[in-house]
Amino acid sequence: MENTNTLKRDGGWLLSGLCIFLAVMLGFPALTNIWYSVSDVSFADIRNPSFIGLENFTNQIFSTKMWDAMGFSLKFGLICTVLEVSLALMLVFVLHPILTKRPWLTALLMLPMMISPALLGVMYRLVLNEFVGIIPQYLEILGFYVNFLGPENIYSTVVVIEVLQWTPFAFLILLAARQAISPDQEEAAGMDGATPFQLIRLVLLPAMLPSIVIVSFIRFIDSFRVFDHIFVLTGGGPGNLTTSISIYIYKLFFNQNVIGEAVAVSLILLVMSLALMFAAMKLILRGN
Repeated sequence: MENTNTLKRDGGWLLSGLCIFLAVMLGFPALTNIWYSVSDVSFADIRNPSFIGLENFTNQIFSTKMWDAMGFSLKFGLICTVLEVSLALMLVFVLHPILTKRPWLTALLMLPMMISPALLGVMYRLVLNEFVGIIPQYLEILGFYVNFLGPENIYSTVVVIEVLQWTPFAFLILLAARQAISPDQEEAAGMDGATPFQLIRLVLLPAMLPSIVIVSFIRFIDSFRVFDHIFVLTGGGPGNLTTSISIYIYKLFFNQNVIGEAVAVSLILLVMSLALMFAAMKLILRGN
C-alpha cells in the first residue's frame, strides 16, 4: 500500500512538470492569440491592442475571399488524398512481391518525400517556367505549347506536385499494413479457390482498412493546410486561384497587417479541425 502511494506521488510530480511545460509553451500563446483575435492590432501597436469584440470574426465569416481559400484547401485536400491513397494502394499490390525479396528498393521510393516542400517548389518553378523551363521547351519542340503555371493549368500542376511528393508516405504506411497480414490467410483463401481479385477485395482490403482510414486522415490534414510548395511556386496566384487557407492567413498577417483578423481565421480553422478530428476518432472507435 505504501509503495502504491509512493508511485502515485512520484507520478504526480512527473505529470506536474509536464503540465507546467505545456501551460507555458501552449497556454500562454493560446491566450495571447485569443486576445489578439478580439482586438484591433497591427505591427505598429502590437503591444497595445484595442478591444473590438467579435468584429474580426464577423469580418472574416462574411468574407468571400476567406471562404474561397477554405474551399480551395478543402477541394485540394480531398482530391490529393483520394489520388495519393489510391495510387499507394495500387503500388502496394503491384510491388509487394518485389519488395519482399528486395526490401532495400523501398528506400528509393521514399526519395520524393525527403525533399523539402519549399525546395520542391523552387525546383518546379524553374523546370515548368514557360520561357526557360526544360519541360515546356521540349514539349514546344514536339509541337505542344503548355503553360503549366498559367491560370488554365495551375490547379492541376499543384495537385500533381503534391501527389508526387506525398504518395510515398501513404505507400509506406500501407505497405507495412500489407506485410503485417499473415500468409496463412492468403493460403487459406487460395485453398478455397479465391481469385487474385477476390483475395484483394475480400481478404487484403478489409485487413488493411484501419490503416487506409488513418493514412487518409493524416494526408487530408496535411494537404488541407498546404503552404510551402504552393507559396514558393505561385505565391497563391495567378489572382487567388491557388490561395490555400494557410496562404490566406499569411497574407492577412504579413501583407495586409491585420493581425487580429489573421488570428481570428486561425482560431476558426482550429475549431473546425478539432470538430473534424473528434468526428473521425468517434467513427474509428465505433468501427473498432
